[in-house]
Amino acid sequence: MTTIDKTAFGVLEAEERLLNGVFKGATAVPGRFGFRGDIAIEFQPKMADEKRPPEKCCEQVMAAANEGEPHFIFLAGFLLSFGYLKLLAEVLGEALSPAGKYILFCDNIDLSKKYVIDYAGATFYILPIDEATVYNETLELLYLEKNELKKMDTGGKLDAVVNAGVKFVGDRKFIKSTYDELVATMGPVRNPYENRPV
Repeated sequence: MTTIDKTAFGVLEAEERLLNGVFKGATAVPGRFGFRGDIAIEFQPKMADEKRPPEKCCEQVMAAANEGEPHFIFLAGFLLSFGYLKLLAEVLGEALSPAGKYILFCDNIDLSKKYVIDYAGATFYILPIDEATVYNETLELLYLEKNELKKMDTGGKLDAVVNAGVKFVGDRKFIKSTYDELVATMGPVRNPYENRPV
């Protein structure tokens, strides 16, 4: 059976970065390990033994890695700010690969544009998020029918997304850009807690 320590998730698990997992385990595809949840990319300073929520996260992550391979074959997630990509890439490190497919939905980029950038030895597809979830946005991007996936369990849904995701190739609507160019054009970082009842 595929175990987490034999995959690219092993380091993240050891560093306690895999949070709020709705799925974390071997999928139905032999040798594949999958995860749905959040990845902590910056921790708050620890106060004594108190466990504090992370300062920054890549949220609503859907990711997969194969046993015995050092990189993620697929990863999709949400960043509150595109600028957090630098932190995410540092955390993932050698688990990123030119062969992997990495899709990030960001809150503070132009809502009318989609980008593709090469960064940290990998290609990232960068898209705006329009009040929807990463799951819904990814299904739309990969032309997957939500109704067809409804009957599947969480692992099965993740496999369906990953199977389509690894074949994804961005079309002409994706603008070739760079990390620095996008950082220069991104908007302010929204406070996700404003307007929430206390």
